[in-house]
Amino acid sequence: MKEIKITDIKGIQIGSYEDSRAATGCTVIIAKEGATTGVDVRGGAPATRETDLLDPKNLVSKIHAVMLSGGSAFGLDACSGAMQYLEENGYGFDMQVAKVPIVCGASLFDLSVENPNVRPDKQMGYQACINSEKNSIQEGNYGAGCGASVGKILGPQYAMKGGLGTYALDLEGIQVGAIVAVNACGNVLDYQSKKMLAGTYDRKNHQFIDLETAMNHIRQAPGSNTTIGCIVTNVKLNKAQCTKTASITHNGYALAISPVHTMSDGDTIFVMSTNEIEAEVDIVGVLATKVMAQAINNAIKKAKSAYGLLAYKDV
Repeated sequence: MKEIKITDIKGIQIGSYEDSRAATGCTVIIAKEGATTGVDVRGGAPATRETDLLDPKNLVSKIHAVMLSGGSAFGLDACSGAMQYLEENGYGFDMQVAKVPIVCGASLFDLSVENPNVRPDKQMGYQACINSEKNSIQEGNYGAGCGASVGKILGPQYAMKGGLGTYALDLEGIQVGAIVAVNACGNVLDYQSKKMLAGTYDRKNHQFIDLETAMNHIRQAPGSNTTIGCIVTNVKLNKAQCTKTASITHNGYALAISPVHTMSDGDTIFVMSTNEIEAEVDIVGVLATKVMAQAINNAIKKAKSAYGLLAYKDV
């Protein structure tokens, strides 16, 4: 097994765009020729687009892009930029009168970090698609991770900086990669050692606040959350298998985030298959869990302190 870049997986291109002054952005995963896709939404407060059509019982077999964005429900507008980009380049389902690209998306809540009046829109989504032509990803304070934060159980004054992370593996030709924007209500742990990386932090005493203590002091449900991500693989999967793999991949969230899937999170995972090689779906599930957990850890380790939020590097 060897580490690769998620952009090494053929058939996809990934790009981001962000407004660093307003602390928001978006990240797009494009499959111009289409990718079989599934989704699993576990959080209690999701902001999503076109997830119903990914149900295995529904008609559409492939989609052309997944857009991850900030901006809460407003940020879903970034998907329209991907629609424009794909149509202009001749990609989508040929419906005789027009080619119709299918773009799914999910958004996280970052409106409370800097300027709530600036959100990912059609233009920002379009620019992310233009940037995807370079197929080069920066982690940390970029794209959908620009305004991300974690550890908000006791409110934003105890939060730390989240971000965008990736990780990918190749197991004898089986390629599985993860990209994730980490904006969790909970804390982020090293998924192997369980050591705290970022989360609810007492700046006055320069120490993390343990989960049990934090839970005892909650008076109302915290907002401003949601971790959103996507798995990309070259293994041939149908919609049902993609959906099952998305479900399995939430184990990666659970390994690295605590608590996870809360009522104030909209935790969502997409799985996209480029359908190149045959392999057992369970192998993909095991690798997907690992790469997602590591991508979450990478997002935190690559983040930089900003917007009054301390990052892992400085704590």
